[in-house]
Parts: sequence; C-alpha cells; structure tokens
Amino acid sequence: MAKLFHLSEVIDIDVLQNIQNHFANATGLAVVAVDYTGVPVTEYSNFSNFCKLIREDPTCKGRCFYSDAHGGLEAARYGKPHIYVCHAGLVDFAIPIVVKGQYLGSIMAGQIKVKDKIDIEDKRLKDTTDRWRKNPKILSAYEEVPLIPYENVNAAANMMYIVANHIVEKGLASIYQDELNKKNMELLKQTKIRSELEKALKNAELKALQSQLNPHFLFNVLNTIGRLALVEGAVKTEETVYSFSEMLRYTLKKSTKMVTLEDAINYIEKYLSIQQVRFPDRLKYSIDIPDHVLDIKMPFMTLQPFVENAVNHGIEPKKEGGSVNIKGQIVGEDLVIEIEDNGVGMSENEIKMILGQETEHDIRTNSTGIGIKNVNNMLINCFGDEYGIDIVSKKDKGTTVKIKIPRINNSRRVLNV
Repeated sequence: MAKLFHLSEVIDIDVLQNIQNHFANATGLAVVAVDYTGVPVTEYSNFSNFCKLIREDPTCKGRCFYSDAHGGLEAARYGKPHIYVCHAGLVDFAIPIVVKGQYLGSIMAGQIKVKDKIDIEDKRLKDTTDRWRKNPKILSAYEEVPLIPYENVNAAANMMYIVANHIVEKGLASIYQDELNKKNMELLKQTKIRSELEKALKNAELKALQSQLNPHFLFNVLNTIGRLALVEGAVKTEETVYSFSEMLRYTLKKSTKMVTLEDAINYIEKYLSIQQVRFPDRLKYSIDIPDHVLDIKMPFMTLQPFVENAVNHGIEPKKEGGSVNIKGQIVGEDLVIEIEDNGVGMSENEIKMILGQETEHDIRTNSTGIGIKNVNNMLINCFGDEYGIDIVSKKDKGTTVKIKIPRINNSRRVLNV
C-alpha cells in the first residue's frame, strides 16, 4: 500500500512561507498555501482588503473556502496551473501539489481583476452570493482591487508551478533519504547482531575443537576410570564419570547444531548431577519438562549459561545453599522455559550489564564459552525480535530466567542441522 503523505511532511512550511512572501511582493498577487480541503497551511501574503472584509461574513467566507478547494481540485485534475474566477468575480489561480498521484493541496494566488477579456468566464464558480454588494465598505474595497494583464497572471502561475514542483521534489528526496538512513541503521544493527552471533558460535566451535585433540583417548581414559570405580565399589564416582563422559560426547557432537530440548535437558541433568557431588548438602534441583515438547529445537548451549550462573553465582555464594528448578510450558504458540534459583540474586544494574554490556571477560567466565548476551542475540537472530531472554531477580531472593522460543521452529538463519 502506497504511503499517504501530508503537505507539511513533503514541504517545509517555513521555507514555503518565505518563498510565498517574496512572490507576493514581486507580483502584487495575494498568495496562500492550502491543504486538500482548502484550509490554509501558511499565513496569507499580500491579502487584499476586499477579501479580508468579505470573509467577515460567514456565508461569504464559506464560499471563499469552497472556491479555494474547488480551484485546487481542478488544478489537480488537470495536473497544471488552473486559472479561474472566484465567487466574487476576482481572478485566482491554483498550483496543484501532487505526490505519487496523491493530491496534497495547492498554492492559491490572485485576488485581482484582469484587463483583458479572457475565456475564463465559463470557469467562474456557479455557487455564488451577492450579499456583499449591499455593503458600501466592501464595494469600495472591490473597486480598489488592482487590474493586471492576463499574460502576467499566466506567467506568474507557471513560474510558481516550477517553484512548487522543485520544493516538492526536494522534500520527497529528504523523506526518502531519511527512510534510507533508517533502513541502513537497521541493517547495521542486524549485521552487528549476526557478527556477534558468528563470533560466539566460532568461540564454541574452537573450544569444542580444542577438546577434540584426541577424543578417543579421552573417552577410553574416562571409561577406564569408570570401570575402576565400579570394581572398587565407588558407585558415586562411577556415576560422576559417566555423566561427565556424556557431557563431553554431547559437546563434541553438537557444537555447531540446533539441538532438541530433550538433548539439552539431558546435558543439563548430567551437569547438575556433577554439581550435586560438589555440593551434596547445599544444592537441590528439579526438572519439570512435559514429554510433548521434548522434540522442539533450539540453538546449541542455549540453557547451559543460565544453569551455570544459577549454580556458580546464585547458589554457591549462599552459605546454606539453595535450589535450581527448571520447568517448561507452552504459552500460546511458544515454549517458555524457566530457570529459577533461590540464590543471592542480582540488582537491576547487574541484569542490564549481563544483557547489554557484556565484556570479553564475562564471556570467558562461562565454561560454555557462550555469553548470556550472545545467547539472547542468537535466539533473536534465529527466531525473531519477539523471542529471547527475560531476567527477573531480587537481591537475597533469587533469579528467574525465562527463555522463549517458537513451538514450531521457523529459523531465519540456516544452521547446520
């Protein structure tokens, strides 16, 4: 659908007023710019005493406005200056202001008599009133209206038509330039987000590659430790080694892929079981994810940074420990995953820093190598601006992170699935 303009959007009214004043002084014509309804948008220049007086009568004033509107519409219909006779018998002309086929208004000029007998009498408005002729003062002002050769009126109309077209083109160019600048800024913003996302993914890939120096050797060692623990009756050690082995396997295989929620939750469960070994009496956790959402896909390592933060920065500093609860639910067409802890919490400034001003140091403090800001950008880039991260936290109360992704993935970015 084509954009609808208003006259003040296309033309700088102050500039038009200045041009209008100089034009009126040079030609002796009265000039005003009106919108498409005939209502003035500039102050009158060189307005005749006769027209001032006649507009004191409400009926005549209405005829004057109608005359301006009619003249402007006729000019728009012809697509060129339109010279006509107003309801009071004075000669006026209208310069149409048309943008992309849309009539915005006109520049009206005239309020004079012409010396020549011209063929515009048939262009006189038929809907007139003569009540003003009963007022001697108005009649006297009518006699003072100047006589100007028709060719001068015609030349003035064509000159103003050229000027009006020029300032309209200039105004349109300014509008289109502003729109282009906005689009460029949006493109730069999107490019920056994509660049940060690529950087985060490459960091994750690099860390995975660094762990792959000899994966077979690594897994063989872990399996040997697990079997040794089993032989020695160290059940907890065996479970921990097994969990760590599965975490590594997940990291090495999935580092550049979209993963199912089921895979992500399995990884998180292994991670939390290991952390519970570290803090046996200080860490509790629960995971409540409905089975019917487990096949929903999300970018690799979406959940891990928030679970790590909950444990390392929320629960660990708290002397008595705490709990981490993870749950998921369908809200409308989206899946919302909540990661809630009752740890030490954060201030509003800390939340803003995490989401908006994260530094390289902050990213390095996450063992995943993927910072929280980058996870947010990654979700927005994949699914759209309405998706991403929301963090609510209170000091000494805890933190809740909400992660929203579409139930039916329609990724805007093609990932290596």
